[in-house]
Amino acid sequence: MPEGHTLHRLAGQLDDRFGGRVVHAASPQGRFADGAALLDGRTLTGAQAHGKHLFVTFDDEARVHVHLGLYGAFRFGTGEAPAPVGQVRLRLTAPGDYADLRGPTRCELLTAYEAHAVAARLGPDPLRPDADPERAWARISRSRSSVAALLMDQQILAGVGNVYRAEVLFRQGIDPYRAGRDLTRGEWDALWADLGALMREGVRLGRIDTVRPEHTPEATGRAPRVDDHGGEVYVYRRAARPCHVCGGEVRTAGLAARNLFWCPRCQQR
Repeated sequence: MPEGHTLHRLAGQLDDRFGGRVVHAASPQGRFADGAALLDGRTLTGAQAHGKHLFVTFDDEARVHVHLGLYGAFRFGTGEAPAPVGQVRLRLTAPGDYADLRGPTRCELLTAYEAHAVAARLGPDPLRPDADPERAWARISRSRSSVAALLMDQQILAGVGNVYRAEVLFRQGIDPYRAGRDLTRGEWDALWADLGALMREGVRLGRIDTVRPEHTPEATGRAPRVDDHGGEVYVYRRAARPCHVCGGEVRTAGLAARNLFWCPRCQQR
């Protein structure tokens, strides 16, 4: 599932291509036909993300709420939009630009009030300037649940997925099975700051890179990572391989229906 940086990057792309422009909206697939008809011919005034949710605003204050889920994706193009291929839930077009949304878990038209209610259920997003890390800390610092589980709870912290969860815990040397209430305030502050820095790089680059300069393939002479997700990482999807820092074996285990990755040497309790 795309992590929060992907949605913020998409919001920026929608703003760049369509912000302030009259757009035509259609639903070639037909599943969003009524919503598209209401948006057709209106001005797209802005797009923003909160965690893994995308909100696209139009001049009548209507919001398109998108959650990509496991299979959703936006595809952008320039020039004349071609005949739609496959299950295009929503197509936006303006002279010289088009965007197709396929396979989202959710694509719905909301009022401003309804969109606010969706966002209000989410925890603070490290990429948003209005994020309040104290909200997340108040819940984490009282919880007996593992910090690994808490970081993935979107009502506690919005936008963090399996990759950022595994990587930030490694970078901060925190055992993923530690209870949230056993974190120190200093550790939480470092986690929050590191997540923000890593996710901002994700928005800029369009991929997740978490390896510090001294551990890159260029610095160490190792082979670069080959993976569909791209980017250099420390532990994510590297089970049974040597840790880039200590050489120990990276472990994996199931946690809350997701695969957890960590280095027992570098992340001791």
